[in-house]
Amino acid sequence: MEKLKNGQIYAVSVLKARLGHSILRRFIAFIIATMITIVFSACSTEQREPTPSLTSQGTSTSIHLDVKKQGVPAPHLNDQQKAALQASKRVSSMSVQDQAAQLVMIPLQAGTAANTVQDDIQNRHIGSVLLFGNSTAGVAAVHAETQTLQSYASNGDGLLIATDQEGGAVQHLKGPGFAQMPSAVTQGQMDTQTLRINARSWGASLQSAGVNVDFAPSVDTVQTQPRSNNAAIGALNRDFGLDANGNSSHASAFIQGMADAEVSTAIKHYPGLGAVAGNTDFTNSGITDSTTTLDGQEISAFDATLTANPAMVMMSLATYSKIDPDNPAAFSSIIMQRHLRDEKHFQGIIVSDSLSAQALSNIAVNELGVRFIQAGGDLVCADAPGYIDTILDGIIDRAQRNTDFAEQVKASATRVLTLKYEKNLVQ
Repeated sequence: MEKLKNGQIYAVSVLKARLGHSILRRFIAFIIATMITIVFSACSTEQREPTPSLTSQGTSTSIHLDVKKQGVPAPHLNDQQKAALQASKRVSSMSVQDQAAQLVMIPLQAGTAANTVQDDIQNRHIGSVLLFGNSTAGVAAVHAETQTLQSYASNGDGLLIATDQEGGAVQHLKGPGFAQMPSAVTQGQMDTQTLRINARSWGASLQSAGVNVDFAPSVDTVQTQPRSNNAAIGALNRDFGLDANGNSSHASAFIQGMADAEVSTAIKHYPGLGAVAGNTDFTNSGITDSTTTLDGQEISAFDATLTANPAMVMMSLATYSKIDPDNPAAFSSIIMQRHLRDEKHFQGIIVSDSLSAQALSNIAVNELGVRFIQAGGDLVCADAPGYIDTILDGIIDRAQRNTDFAEQVKASATRVLTLKYEKNLVQ
């Protein structure tokens, strides 16, 4: 039997993680019955009707659910499991260039015409767009822009369109139709039900504008005293201003409210920026965390929030000396693969913080995406437009020369496409 490839392994892992024990036993019984039928069919010369089966052909996985002939009830697949199987099949039909293009998010700054990214979307098939900068154009104008962007995705794979809509100092979309969002610290003073209701309203504006992913909330727990010594989070009131448990419960309410409005979310900045002095966007000094551990309070806020089912986890660019002293989190397989995937069983998309940040300025641009994906990441974010083609070319070149890396690209593209199928973005 041909070995399952990484994209299929991801689809199967979603089934295993999401199916209940009794359904999983029925599913396993179904597979065993199917294999027995195949064996007897192969050994017999008698003509038989084709038997419904779970098949693996090349890298395409399909499930035939009519198994009444075997007397085994069919497994029930939820929407995410169906999406994972559809994504696996779709990705296996893609070229390595198109698979890699699903792993890159191209930035579009406020005030810049949509057609500046047309070529990358239409001809290179880049699959996601980041709207950044401070727009005051309002919902109707952003909707017109996102519709134009979606029209460029001529290959049938709609775009993930994201922005940073946290509240307070970080609200990239404003103007008519967008409410002025309070800072996360103020949100932390709300009870969780009120926050969920507000987040649903904020999310409804994003949905109306054609934005389907919010890079929020920040689940960082500020450790520095005073708070202003924490440049990236505390000084800007980007955290909920609570302890780890309170931050987690409020982050969960924010995620659920956005989900009520059909907007996906990304929790950030894993495993936490609350204990560093510097802001990784603007400096490469003061960004080593010497206190956070894999079993500590700061990371526990994130790990507890995973139960709210955020679509994405955004990786910090700080380095955590007690976890992996040799790599920033976005390049750490210890944090992304071993802890987040293997130990916490996160099946969604791991997205980077901006790889064009000053914190990574000593790394060649064509290596940025390669190192992120090698360590376990999926979706590359960079807010410098000039980086994107070089990052994409680096990923493609490595995938064409290294079969193991090519399998990682395929698995990551499957995760990205799974979310797109869940959001009905794929035709």
